[in-house]
Amino acid sequence: METRSYRSGFVPYALGAFLIGIVGGFSTVLGTAFVQDLGLDYQNTTWTALAQAISTAACAPILGKLGDMAGRRRTLLLGLGIFTLGNLCTALANSLAFMLLARFIVGLGTAAIAPVILSYIVTEFPAHRVSRGFSVYMLISSASVVFGPSLGGLMIAHWGWRQMIWVCVGICAVVTVLCLLWKDFGGNIRRPIARFDLWGSIWVFIFFALVLCLPSVGQTFGWTAPAFFPLLFGAVLSLIALIFTEKRAKSPILPGQFLRRKAFILSVLALFLTQGLMQANMTALIVFLNYTQGASALSGYVISVMYLGMALGAVIFGPLADRIEPKRVLTVCFVITALGCGSMSLFSQNTPAALLMGALGILGLGLGGNGTIFLKVVLAGTPPEQAGAGTGCYGLFRDLAAPFGVAVLVPLFTNRIPMYAHLGTAQAAVRAIHLLGIIELTSVLAGLIIVQFLPKIRSGGKL
Repeated sequence: METRSYRSGFVPYALGAFLIGIVGGFSTVLGTAFVQDLGLDYQNTTWTALAQAISTAACAPILGKLGDMAGRRRTLLLGLGIFTLGNLCTALANSLAFMLLARFIVGLGTAAIAPVILSYIVTEFPAHRVSRGFSVYMLISSASVVFGPSLGGLMIAHWGWRQMIWVCVGICAVVTVLCLLWKDFGGNIRRPIARFDLWGSIWVFIFFALVLCLPSVGQTFGWTAPAFFPLLFGAVLSLIALIFTEKRAKSPILPGQFLRRKAFILSVLALFLTQGLMQANMTALIVFLNYTQGASALSGYVISVMYLGMALGAVIFGPLADRIEPKRVLTVCFVITALGCGSMSLFSQNTPAALLMGALGILGLGLGGNGTIFLKVVLAGTPPEQAGAGTGCYGLFRDLAAPFGVAVLVPLFTNRIPMYAHLGTAQAAVRAIHLLGIIELTSVLAGLIIVQFLPKIRSGGKL
């Protein structure tokens, strides 16, 4: 009876996870097609991605808190409506400014949907099945992305990017209607909205929006450019205001007790050293293959294999954390991640597709296991009334890892190619990818050391 109840109640949340994954997969090829269609400079793809990343990450703890107070059903349906609106605006966009606004709205919808999915798993799944719930979530998210880049590219090639986005709007509408009609909507608890930390939410958004802008501005214009320092100064001032505001708040957006836990701090550090590798590797791989083989299409297939590896990692390793101490499973996943990074040292000027897919597939396998089990470690023992805020905070810091990984590792890779130019362009790219692999391997090993200091969950360790 219990099994049917929590599983049936999870269906609309699973549909929300599927929607974010499938539309996100299609949208990976949107930025390039949009700027080409409007004749804009290629670097504008950075800003379209950043507009969505800002609202997705910075608004996650705010809307997660709203889910705790207004109820998860209302917040999920609100998020679905905003997500649909954002994609509708994207399909109608005829300028860069309009597209930036549209992608910001899409991210806002994602920020409302994702925390309520995770908070439902934390509070409604039986304690011995929480890791399995996270595995299902990661499986749905990763698997629905797998074919997105390839199918999205085919749609754009045959019909154009607007038609592809109209397909996404149709998927959004179908999922929203299904969720509206679903009767067994679990975990719909409401709490007083009067305690909502309005000023805290404003400063959370301003500070983390500026923090997310810093890597992109530094990477695009230079770390000593005039545009960089006002952003840095604004981030420092907003951080001071945020700390002051949250100390006075009765129910802060960023719960200090949750953030100060050893499990949260160490997990976030390990995530920054590993999960940021995913986006950085995808970007570097595209550049590497263009330099060595002129095969940009091949990179799409390799990236899809990486997502497939992540889905498999979630399914294989995630449920083990319900039966085996999560630290032990994480150790295995980090070793697998290290093998994936180490395999990059085998890349050459004529790297076979099988080796490329094998290396990125292994890397994805480890990252998928890591991402799933860290959810268990960070969110274990979260009070039900803080589940939305807690999952939102975790999503915020997890999503910060990717832009910083790109900002640090991608320039490290691309800037080395001119340094090896005397070897020829292709061989220079090989040298650069080998160096990137060594640095990533070092980062993973550092993360592996951090994992050993995580508290034990199964033995009753204090989180």
